[in-house]
Amino acid sequence: MTDKTLIDGTANPDNLSSDAMRWTPEPEQPAVSVADLFGEVIHGCSRADALADGVLVAVGEDIPREAGFAVPVALTAAAWADCVAWTDEDNRQTCQDESGRLWDVLWMTHDAVRRSDGGRSCTVELYRVPRDGESQEGEQTWLLATCGPDGDGEPVITISLPNED
Repeated sequence: MTDKTLIDGTANPDNLSSDAMRWTPEPEQPAVSVADLFGEVIHGCSRADALADGVLVAVGEDIPREAGFAVPVALTAAAWADCVAWTDEDNRQTCQDESGRLWDVLWMTHDAVRRSDGGRSCTVELYRVPRDGESQEGEQTWLLATCGPDGDGEPVITISLPNED
């Protein structure tokens, strides 16, 4: 055998040693289920249940489509309360409305998704006037946009506060 031929007779144009390309597969590891890692599920909640219970707030089809989304979008109730909710009483701080605030959230989320690395979730930087009865300037906040399946396996986007599960 020459330096250019490996043990099995294949060519070795890089002049590697005879054992340089040997590979031994590692033994297969047993499959581990989520239940094995975390225990049995205590309580499960579908997206439809979360929408019905008000834990998620569905956004109609028109505004997300205008903002560039091709899939359904929902916000958690906490994200909605922090970044979208606005009443006439809140206008004593500064004049805004919910539809404008929702547009800002969706536009900034779409921009963050477009600039992301294509993963399952991305962070969204947003400036919004907090509902504290006094503020008139936008303050920085962060949201989390996650793409996942709905109950039928179709893709949907959920926008939440970063610390929400």
